[in-house]
Amino acid sequence: MAKDKIMYVCDNCGQESAKWIGKCPACGQWNTFKEIRVGKPSSPASPSKLSALNAQLSSPMPLSQIRAEEEPRMDLHDDELNRVLGGGLVPGSLVLLGGEPGIGKSTLVLQTILRLTDKKVLYVSGEESARQLKLRADRLAPISSKVDGQPGQDNESTTAGAGLLVVCDTSLENIFQHIEAEHPDLVIIDSIQTISTEAVESSPGSLSQIRECAAALLKYVKGGGSPLPSGVGFPPSIILIGHITKEGTLAGPKVLEHIVDTVLQFEGDQHYLYRILRSQKNRFGSTSELGIYEMRQNGLRPVDNPSELLLTDNQDGLSGIAIAAAIEGVRPFLIETQALVSTAAYGTAQRSANGFDYRRLNMLLAVLEKRVGFKLAQKDVFLNIAGGLRVTDPAIDLGVIAAILSSNVDTAIDGDTALTGEVGLSGEIRPVSRIEQRIAEAQKLGFRRIIIPAANLKAINPHDYQIEVVPCRRVEDAFRALFG
Repeated sequence: MAKDKIMYVCDNCGQESAKWIGKCPACGQWNTFKEIRVGKPSSPASPSKLSALNAQLSSPMPLSQIRAEEEPRMDLHDDELNRVLGGGLVPGSLVLLGGEPGIGKSTLVLQTILRLTDKKVLYVSGEESARQLKLRADRLAPISSKVDGQPGQDNESTTAGAGLLVVCDTSLENIFQHIEAEHPDLVIIDSIQTISTEAVESSPGSLSQIRECAAALLKYVKGGGSPLPSGVGFPPSIILIGHITKEGTLAGPKVLEHIVDTVLQFEGDQHYLYRILRSQKNRFGSTSELGIYEMRQNGLRPVDNPSELLLTDNQDGLSGIAIAAAIEGVRPFLIETQALVSTAAYGTAQRSANGFDYRRLNMLLAVLEKRVGFKLAQKDVFLNIAGGLRVTDPAIDLGVIAAILSSNVDTAIDGDTALTGEVGLSGEIRPVSRIEQRIAEAQKLGFRRIIIPAANLKAINPHDYQIEVVPCRRVEDAFRALFG
């Protein structure tokens, strides 16, 4: 009888190795390789049967005979979630929702499926009991109501949670049986770290269990040799909830990213009210979209206009604040960049950036010192993007350096002025994309003036807008327009 094969996998990036390594050669992290055991088949007849089944299901086909139709989308009745997914949930897809514990992943999924009154949803809970889920569901959207005001008599509502089925199980084989018995349109597994299969002899949450369970679920939804073939219409979509820590030491989403169709990252500071939903991988849509939610006592509220929440009302007369027009995905919004420049207290200048790339901040400071002539080498510079939002759009460079200069000279920037533009190494202001949407967003929010790169004037007519458009070619021109 052959012994099980031992392998080592990095739980930070998924790199495999035949022996244990102290430092991962792929991601550079130390002590992240964990031992996994590749189990042998359960019976000698299984390989031949599985090979015959796979050969029958995956026979080669000419490309011209493959039907390529538009994938139908399942409306989740959540504009933010639909946007991040690319227009809705594709049937037969495997989606991974990852995030730190307590960030609100289960709340987001539960409040979403409570709105799906026309779909049958199977919620597999491996962490909470059915009573705990019922209490959370009642807090998000009351499912039962009293009859004629009489206490103790419940009348199940036909609105919220009408097609929601809850089962508390951690066995993958039992989950497949529940799916075959109920034929749901959507399956929620909360969380993937608690699910285990009998094919692997290790504890739930280990790398081998997570990889084996995810691979079996992927084979099931794609219809390629599932353990219990349903053959009823589209296979159900499956949403996996996975926990990660700030250090990425817990096995889970980092190992599953190459298996699933879509990877959604739910992030945010627990001390802030806002949560950001990002798409890190999406085979059915763009990965540049993001959704913004506001955490409330009764759940997560989608934020339709994030600009109004990310801007401070009373900012007149305060130095170190600049409003930048950014775009994430297809959505424009205005964000508040805050900077504080002070003399280095301990002799060595400190640099800190929250919500902005630290290396890009150092580059912008070097541009200010070399091209513009501001001496910041002996000063502490602290930068913050208000609201806990992390922005990667290079068009906020102009807003960042304007906030830094405003704090350095202790002069406030006009609160009715917005800025957008990418700053180059020679001090020039480079053009940005979708300038029309940025100007229109600033105009909608009541700004009287916006500073844009001069190169963007070729694509627009400034007289078409009710807001003053100020073109600038270099950083010095923008500073003269701001401070005179």
